[in-house]
Amino acid sequence: MRRIIFLTPLILFLHCKKQPAAPTGLVTEKAMVVSAREEASRIGSQIMQNGGNAFDAMVATELALAVAYPFAGNLGGGGFMVYRKENGDIGGIDYREKAPLSAHKDMYLDSLGNVIPDMSTVGATAVGVPGTVAGVMEVHKKMGSLPISEIMKPVIALAKKGVIVTEKQAKRLESYHERIVQVNGDSTKFAHHFQAGDTIKYPKLANTLQKILDEGKNGFYKGEVAEKLAAFIQEKGGFVTVEDLEKYEAKWRQPIVFKYKDLRIISMSPPSSGGVTINQIFKMIESHDIAKYGHNSVKAIQLFTEAARRAYADRNYFLGDPDFVDIPLDVLLSGSYLTQRMETFSFEKPTPSSEVSHGTVEIIESDETTHYSIVDTHGNAVSATTTLNGGYGSKLYCDELGFFLNNEMDDFSAKPGVPNMFGLIGAEANNIAPEKRMLSSMTPTIVEKDGKLYMVVGTPGGSTIITAVAQTILNVYEFDLSMQDAVNAPRFHHQWLPDLISFEEEGFSQETKSQLKNIGYEIHEGRNRIIGKVDAIRVLPDGKLEGGADKRGDDTAVGF
Repeated sequence: MRRIIFLTPLILFLHCKKQPAAPTGLVTEKAMVVSAREEASRIGSQIMQNGGNAFDAMVATELALAVAYPFAGNLGGGGFMVYRKENGDIGGIDYREKAPLSAHKDMYLDSLGNVIPDMSTVGATAVGVPGTVAGVMEVHKKMGSLPISEIMKPVIALAKKGVIVTEKQAKRLESYHERIVQVNGDSTKFAHHFQAGDTIKYPKLANTLQKILDEGKNGFYKGEVAEKLAAFIQEKGGFVTVEDLEKYEAKWRQPIVFKYKDLRIISMSPPSSGGVTINQIFKMIESHDIAKYGHNSVKAIQLFTEAARRAYADRNYFLGDPDFVDIPLDVLLSGSYLTQRMETFSFEKPTPSSEVSHGTVEIIESDETTHYSIVDTHGNAVSATTTLNGGYGSKLYCDELGFFLNNEMDDFSAKPGVPNMFGLIGAEANNIAPEKRMLSSMTPTIVEKDGKLYMVVGTPGGSTIITAVAQTILNVYEFDLSMQDAVNAPRFHHQWLPDLISFEEEGFSQETKSQLKNIGYEIHEGRNRIIGKVDAIRVLPDGKLEGGADKRGDDTAVGF
């Protein structure tokens, strides 16, 4: 009898202990790629099925996105990747674009010191030195296992065979059509009105990829391709030279690593602002039992918003390229500093952004990015975010080489205190300088739980990337959603300035918004944009993988 009495509470405890949510996304046993297009996910997955590792799959997926998803996938842009090897080793690579050698801090200002409209966003003057090819080639050299020919052949075949236009892609191409023709003239490839169901072939891009396959990194940054690319950009009034291309190197960087309760979160370090800002947000909310408040409840939204408000204020002032500015990370990420930042927080009323400047320590950007997450059969994980900055970047398309070029120069502070195209205010730390990398919000992230791989996550979305990644992690860990449900869940955003909470169109009741208004929050009224397109993977308790491919796009999980 005594034994039964003793066992009953134990059974109840085990039963009440939060069980991980049952998967609702694709589940595979061994390996998975989740990316913005099925063609890219399939090629990456096939590379692993052929014996390649996550790093081989990264090269294949990244280059396949340049073919299948020219909106943000690219050869003419850059990005960041964070990895975790099966043995727990972690690292990151920065293949972010750089300012050309001729760049200077006033290059986008007129004689009166005002920002010249469109100069940093449209056409050749907006182009930074691309980093993507250097990034993937460096990853392959250091960590790849298959020959580069085996990885690139299916990508070249895809470029030649062509990609079928989806409904969403047709809509996007149509909405950017006028701008693309304005920048390139009406004889450019994308002057054609593509419809859903059409096939777009990329023979010129196939030739460029073949050159990279034959000559490695130099096939892009030296010789024929580099000369054609530099001549094309300069002919159109831009600044990138053959010397700029020749000097470009990707850079290995240590990720930002921090604990949140029993999670260990590994995210990208500057010049990505993602890791630092997400670290601050998580640490500022950690002392609260956010799960108790309920998913997307008024209190949960308040707590998250107030942490984000303070973290973005610091982001915009202190962060920049660590090769050019001293970033006081030891202070910004210290417990005492973050506790002090939240001292003014109250559930009774908001803290206006005008009262939340950056913290007292003696220190922008792209919406149309793309992210992919990979886990291989060994347990290696890759989280990578890549971008052209705006949709189709600067809209400048090099017909001879077959790809769009970035408008990444807009991610610098053209003028301190003046917002960029995403409303982010920059400071001196993110001023333009020759060979400097511009600040980014890209937040490729890997999460461990109990020392084991738990999640791989990231998203496009410009300044909303950081909040979308943080909310997705909280959705799984605190609110017990499956990976797919966590990705699908409606999201909200606050970035210090403008002092507004934005909500996705569907999923938040009028009652919730009214309650927040009554407390004193400003709500963004009218049509709201999508907040991110998260592509993520969760490792289930039995070791299988659940994909979360965002329903907001054509995103697809593929694995085996």
